[in-house]
Amino acid sequence: MAAPGNKSVTFILSGIPELGNNQYIIAFPLCLLYVIALLGNWTILVIIKREESLHHPMYVLLAMLAMTDIGVSFTTLPTVLGIFVFNYRKIPLDSCLTQMYFLHTFAAMESGVLVAMAVDRLVAIWDPLRYSSILTNSVLNKIKLAIVLRGLCVVFPIPFLTRRFPFSKSRVLSHSYCLHQDVIRLAGADTTINSVYGLVAVLMTKGFDSMFIIISYVMILKAVLSIRANEAQLKAFSTCICHICAVLLFYIPLIGLSVVHRFGKNTSHLLPILMADVYLLVPPMINPIIYSMKTKQIRQKIIKVFTRNKIGTPDNNIAVLKV
Repeated sequence: MAAPGNKSVTFILSGIPELGNNQYIIAFPLCLLYVIALLGNWTILVIIKREESLHHPMYVLLAMLAMTDIGVSFTTLPTVLGIFVFNYRKIPLDSCLTQMYFLHTFAAMESGVLVAMAVDRLVAIWDPLRYSSILTNSVLNKIKLAIVLRGLCVVFPIPFLTRRFPFSKSRVLSHSYCLHQDVIRLAGADTTINSVYGLVAVLMTKGFDSMFIIISYVMILKAVLSIRANEAQLKAFSTCICHICAVLLFYIPLIGLSVVHRFGKNTSHLLPILMADVYLLVPPMINPIIYSMKTKQIRQKIIKVFTRNKIGTPDNNIAVLKV
């Protein structure tokens, strides 16, 4: 049940306080980050969908990672650009809760995708001959459904638990988008239930996921080191390096941000702002670049698409002239 007067609650989002009313100074770099993130992930998504040779578990999961990155980018885009381009910082409670829900849901889904990608690499290295028979289309579809349902269901109670609070006069949030741990900080009531459920939700998603990823890569490392041929070892490591980078980009800022929000009350106010921006803006931008550079098949298909378009134009012109 919502607290009385909550319908009229409006939060004030923060950009970078030191810039004051000159937030537009970093508008161009932020817009560039979003363009790279959306264009890069969309390119990977389209290429994997169109090329039948890439319809394998590794690339299907990569496409799912690109979809979650696009979801995160679209979720934060309205408020981030609203602040830094139009200097508009107000957000109603319901809009804030909606953004919060989708933001945490996509983050939970991305964490699940990273686990699935770790398992995929584990099966490919430990038992390559049975790879196709283990990770069938049916199994892959069940994995995808589990990732989506877990993200939707685990985060679902949080907006309703948050909406029931009366909020204090100070309604200034620490970030340029709504995060659960940031919003409940302003609640004028006991937030124990939210804090406990939030911690349980984090443990059920990122906590267990990070543990499974560590276990998977310990087993992968053990299998790779048992390979006698140096060339085969390097090839096995190269197939995993993209995923390791994606995992580190996702989990290091996430863990750091959670620690700062819960225990870093005496730290600089700029630290959580910068960590939150890195957590939500950098991985969607870097992931497609890493996979494009380190995955030969993706890189070749991207080059093929652009080369085909470049070469195809003169042919079309000649055809028109002949007609």
